[in-house]
Amino acid sequence: MVELRFHGRGGQGAVTSAELLALTAIDQGKYAQAFPSFGPERRGAPVVAFARIDDKPIRMRVAVREPNYVIVLDPSILKIVNTSDGMPAQGSVQVLNTSRTAAELRKDFGLKGKLVTVNANRIAAEEIGRVITNTTMLGALVRATGLVDVDGMIVQLKERFGRIAEGNIKAFRRAYEECVIEG
Repeated sequence: MVELRFHGRGGQGAVTSAELLALTAIDQGKYAQAFPSFGPERRGAPVVAFARIDDKPIRMRVAVREPNYVIVLDPSILKIVNTSDGMPAQGSVQVLNTSRTAAELRKDFGLKGKLVTVNANRIAAEEIGRVITNTTMLGALVRATGLVDVDGMIVQLKERFGRIAEGNIKAFRRAYEECVIEG
């Protein structure tokens, strides 16, 4: 089973990211689940969402405590949350929205394992017209992991976003191409 944890702020689409990933996995014949973890949060407050993907039914219905992958939609989260919490020493991957290098992130936040960086804020602003990074970060995640295929994710983006899907698809594709994978 592959387990993922998404960190973001309310309104950035962490929950939507987890749902889109799970729906794409299901469309591709896998079992998947996605769910948020939040209480009375408001727009801008830290939010966590989870996803699981497997080839067999998933019976577990608890928060992801030991993720294989962590996706950070907002770089300011690194200052207030230990995004590495519960990650294995070997084989962990963090996909981060940042304009900084992996070396800078390792030095400043002690991040280990494989780091995938992409300036999702810039890409989202340019392609969507708003700094909502969920679909952008999915592009980097799909490239780094291969958990689902690109075409399947684009189908989900079209279904979810309808007439505004074009900008989200462009952002997804750019992040897929522009992300930097190190480690």
